[in-house]
Amino acid sequence: MPQSDKPSKSASQPQTALDPLAKMKETFEQFLSSFHAQDAHPGAALIKPLELDAQKLQGLQSEFIERATKLWNDSLSDSIQLKDRRFSSEAWAQQPSSKFVAAMYLLNGEFLQKMVHAVKADEKTQARLSFAVEQYVALTSPSNFLPLNPEAMKKALESDGLSISKGLQNLLHDVQQGHVSMTDESVFAVGKNVALTSGQVVFENPYFQLIEFAPLSDKVFEKPLLLVPPCINKYYILDLKPENSLIRHAVANGHRTFVVSWCNPKEDMAHATWDDYIEHVVLKAIEVTQSIGASKTINALGFCVGGTLLSTALGVLAAKGEQPVASLTLLTTLVDFSNTGVLDVFIDENMVKFRELQYANGGLMSGKDMAQTFSFLRPNDLVWNYVVNNYLKGESPPPFDLLYWNSDATNLPGPLYAWYLRNMYLENLLKEPGALTVCGEALDLSQIKAPVYIYGSREDHIVPIDAAYASTQIFKGKKRFVMGASGHIAGVINPPASKKRSHWVSAKATFPSDLQGWVASSKEVPGSWWDDWMGWLSQYAGKPVQAPKKQGNKIFKPLEPAPGRYVAVKV
Repeated sequence: MPQSDKPSKSASQPQTALDPLAKMKETFEQFLSSFHAQDAHPGAALIKPLELDAQKLQGLQSEFIERATKLWNDSLSDSIQLKDRRFSSEAWAQQPSSKFVAAMYLLNGEFLQKMVHAVKADEKTQARLSFAVEQYVALTSPSNFLPLNPEAMKKALESDGLSISKGLQNLLHDVQQGHVSMTDESVFAVGKNVALTSGQVVFENPYFQLIEFAPLSDKVFEKPLLLVPPCINKYYILDLKPENSLIRHAVANGHRTFVVSWCNPKEDMAHATWDDYIEHVVLKAIEVTQSIGASKTINALGFCVGGTLLSTALGVLAAKGEQPVASLTLLTTLVDFSNTGVLDVFIDENMVKFRELQYANGGLMSGKDMAQTFSFLRPNDLVWNYVVNNYLKGESPPPFDLLYWNSDATNLPGPLYAWYLRNMYLENLLKEPGALTVCGEALDLSQIKAPVYIYGSREDHIVPIDAAYASTQIFKGKKRFVMGASGHIAGVINPPASKKRSHWVSAKATFPSDLQGWVASSKEVPGSWWDDWMGWLSQYAGKPVQAPKKQGNKIFKPLEPAPGRYVAVKV
């Protein structure tokens, strides 16, 4: 780049670096104002304006000036090091002015977050401010703007503008489909290259289809396995491709496997409640699995909110004196909602009341809205990364089965959603014996007698690892806790053949009240947790018996091949 594009060496003070400090304070004070000026809030006038701690602010100002001065001097010697992957390409490294802009942006973003801790406010308000600042900082990255992104500009020049043309086409396509493309969705089709495990739908009602998968071995365990995936997504996260399918892995290991395939609610389901989902889905799925499997007890697995629903259903049955499961597996599941991670910034009394009023007469929580909310929990990875690549660089995202599933959104019945927010996220009643009544029964999860396998992902931002561990304090029977590497989905969908990541186990049968006490006695094991679970599950699966030649039975006959109709319904 020409010498004139470098920062001028004649300046003795980094004035251009210090100018943003005043702007940062002004911007941050605007954030503070917005937290007590919401006209829609009935008590807005009673909220005390937020203030900055003058002493902490002064300390931050001194630190900022010192850091900015060093950054300026580094720019003069061209020794700035950018450690953020948004600025990792050669194009950023080769242009001193772009490198300085990026470095200054990172410094400003860091100090905006530090200013959150200078606000005189409670912990939850600070968390909300931090989330708002994170969104603002992610939005204003120089990488998001074509004139400031040297990598995108270079590509535009080298392609004679074709990358810009392609980017506009990508933008138009995404506007028409209603969401940012994370993968090439055109190459995927449910039942053709995802959700491939063979089986039959053996039961359906307006709420769900139950799929029984065909055995892959001559012998199967006598106790069938029922999987309850989250109702906010489609079941095939557990059955993407054969090589990363947890369902196929269970079938291949001799388990007669069933899965709940939730309906994608439309207006005829707009009044469905939590009780409806327990009665007409989970309890019914248990009953049908028992009948087809010809077994009084079954093994059951719940994933995410599917685990919360399954725990609730088993609590209902326990209150009736019934213990239908030989073992219970919970994957990244909240039962104790004391720590709900980053989602806590959205939950308070006013927000829950708003949802209760919104859905008082029924309605649907849009799957697309929910998917966008989850994406913005990690804005750089799940939003702006694709904006830059798709629109500024004109690139087409590569095919990726997990991201295709992530874009295949599902609605939720509004009354169910509002009840879930109130009783679980806000008031945390599920863990309290007798505090919740579901299907006419007072719940006490400590009355569930089955041994429990509890899995949590160490880097999960939706179900924090200590929140997953908290379930060990609620269930009173035999327990095994396993901690996996990575996040909410990647930690779970980690087949042994990939030889990726690690998991942690403990030989001790005791469970301290806090996670760190358990971690202290744990050991790291390379690779997937799946085989550990298979070994544990086999203890409760009964003896091997002849595999069935067909799915279903005389009462519940096959209705259609897997994956069935329900999973194909789009929002």
